[in-house]
Amino acid sequence: MAIKKRIKIIWISAITPFILLFILFFCISAGWFGYMPSLKDLENPKSFLASEVISSDGKLLGTFYFENRSNVRYQELSPYLKDALIATEDVRFYDHSGVDITAIGRVIWGLATFSHKGGGSTISQQLAKNLFPREKNSSKIEVAFRKLKEWVIAIKLERRYSKEEIIAMYYNKFDFLNLAVGIKSASRVYFNKPPDSLKIEEAAMLVGMCQNPSFYNPLRRPDTTLHRRNVVLSQMMKYDYITKAQFDSLKQLPIKLNFQKVDHKEGIATYLREHLRQKLTEWCKTHEKPDGTPYDIYKDGLKIYTTIDYRMQKYAEEAVTEHMKGLQKEFFKHWKGIKNAPFDSEMTPEMIAQVYEQSMKRCDRYFALKRAGLSDSEIKKNFNTPTEMTVFTWNGERDTTMTPMDSIKYYKYFLRCGLMAMNPQTGYVKAYVGGINYKHFQFDHVMVSRRQVGSTFKPFLYALAMQEGEFTPCTKVPNVPVTFDMGEEEPAWTPQNSDDKHEGEMVTLRWALANSVNYVSAFLMKRYGPDAVIQLARKMGVKGVIPAVVSICLGTPELTLYEMVGANSTYANKGTYVEPILITRIEDKHGNVIEQFTPQKNEAMSEKTAFLMLQLMKGVVQSGTGGRLRYRFGLNNPIAGKTGTTQNNSDGWFIGITPDIAAGVWVGAEDRSIHFRSTDLGQGATMALPIWGIFMKKVYADKSLKVSQSDFEGIDKYPGIYDCDKFEDNIQDEKDPFGSSIFNQ
Repeated sequence: MAIKKRIKIIWISAITPFILLFILFFCISAGWFGYMPSLKDLENPKSFLASEVISSDGKLLGTFYFENRSNVRYQELSPYLKDALIATEDVRFYDHSGVDITAIGRVIWGLATFSHKGGGSTISQQLAKNLFPREKNSSKIEVAFRKLKEWVIAIKLERRYSKEEIIAMYYNKFDFLNLAVGIKSASRVYFNKPPDSLKIEEAAMLVGMCQNPSFYNPLRRPDTTLHRRNVVLSQMMKYDYITKAQFDSLKQLPIKLNFQKVDHKEGIATYLREHLRQKLTEWCKTHEKPDGTPYDIYKDGLKIYTTIDYRMQKYAEEAVTEHMKGLQKEFFKHWKGIKNAPFDSEMTPEMIAQVYEQSMKRCDRYFALKRAGLSDSEIKKNFNTPTEMTVFTWNGERDTTMTPMDSIKYYKYFLRCGLMAMNPQTGYVKAYVGGINYKHFQFDHVMVSRRQVGSTFKPFLYALAMQEGEFTPCTKVPNVPVTFDMGEEEPAWTPQNSDDKHEGEMVTLRWALANSVNYVSAFLMKRYGPDAVIQLARKMGVKGVIPAVVSICLGTPELTLYEMVGANSTYANKGTYVEPILITRIEDKHGNVIEQFTPQKNEAMSEKTAFLMLQLMKGVVQSGTGGRLRYRFGLNNPIAGKTGTTQNNSDGWFIGITPDIAAGVWVGAEDRSIHFRSTDLGQGATMALPIWGIFMKKVYADKSLKVSQSDFEGIDKYPGIYDCDKFEDNIQDEKDPFGSSIFNQ
């Protein structure tokens, strides 16, 4: 009897721990000892995903994020990432179901014998810890219970997901620091490449960071990180993922980073991304997720597919930098030693002081001080107190000490720029450069800035003349002054030409536009009136304010570069205006299309009128103000264009059109009172046209873009009516075809 009792006690003693352990894990799984993620939580683990802005050729332009995280699938990982992770963190990954009993036994033996035997956490357990982080300041008992919870979660993860999915989830969740959350961001931030393109040594470095990213930070502790990387490589050799020869070679390699700082103020297409951020924030307010809550561009992992071509965007930014750097040097030299520099000579000291004060009241520093409750006198004192700051120069940022007011004066000297290029047939914007440097000059000169357009407005007037059928490019008109009666309260107005070339003679419209002759523009304005011109401009997509006054014939309206490029693309699209668009579609994080975008279209003029306008504007490049595209940049393919220069050389424009690309450039200072003092330097042909030329040379040189250099369609359809060369070679006085009275207008 005693023996049976002893046997019973032995069995109870042996079984009880397992029963208690089962009850413990059951209670943990049921959430009786604190929060335990539900099945729904495991199947849809919560994490904030960055929304990605993607170019038309599949390149990442940037992200909007709360956490800069973008998920990847297992197939998008370099095989070295998988091998390095398993070799270093969980060599029996494919043999267990979430908890490695062998590793746990090794840890327990190490604790019992006071010898370190490594960690016992599997990749699945580490994923559980990352998905559902431990509470801070936990006691040892709470940590122990938390560890048991992670075992349960790991087992549940193994039941819900495949091994490959767990590896992908692990990499997607891990924070690699420096705003690189997830392997996709980490690969781009540290090596500027996608995760499937990582080399062995690069993958080993990132896996090494997984042990402790703060300690193994390649930016702050390169030597320590190198040592850890080599430990990972040795583990890969130990478990036959690489050979001894590979290890000996790889461990000698230094860590070569291609670090890409995550900052919405830096990188490619910064002005475009900021414009999209504002528009998409508004879009989210009116678009709801399946659960009824509005989308959030910072957390919901949207995919924003843009029309931008990464290559063209890169060439556009390079063209702006290349030309503006030299132009700015010339501007500094031009104003050196001049009183009131860089302001117009008509500006009084009081007027200049007012400009500075207005600029002060527009800056972020002023608003911050206002919110802090400082008085106007205190704010002015702050703006006149020297402080350390980093300022922009064309040779890189420079640390210096100056007063905030002096920094305002310093930045007034810098010329600004905008460039936009689009496909005339689709409306797709291919390049968008809103300024010279977004970090220091955040005002967008493509979509926001409205500046006088100068002579780039004249094609609207000429198009009206072509549309009415009274004129062709070869029609001759008198190059004589035209006077407008402005009413009883204002004196009569007679626009003047910039020179006296062929003044008093009969000239073709093609020659007049090519040389931007004001007399002829005034002649056409007097014939058709401002209302008809405005009506045509509206059909061509111009929405900005255009006063119904005769002076618009010289380009006084203030319009955006976006409007001007869109309108001029009408000529290359056979008279149909296509609204320029920036986004083709938006997808959710699962790849479902939420919304697609198509441009609005409008028939603005006849196909014949559009073709005639192209021939008129080709004259600008062939023999007019745009001629340096030929002799300086060697662009001898058919190009239609128009330069523009506003009063006092405050704004320089160039619009250039080819069959595949319509692009426009504006250059000027922040204030119209700041400009070159001579037209040679301040005209559109000098300030803006070279950027267009540099950009297009780069575009044509890249054969992968397949941009045509052929002529516009219509040569065979409308022969003869545009070939004015035989007339323009010998311009002379002729009888006025509209009656002698026109010379007296």
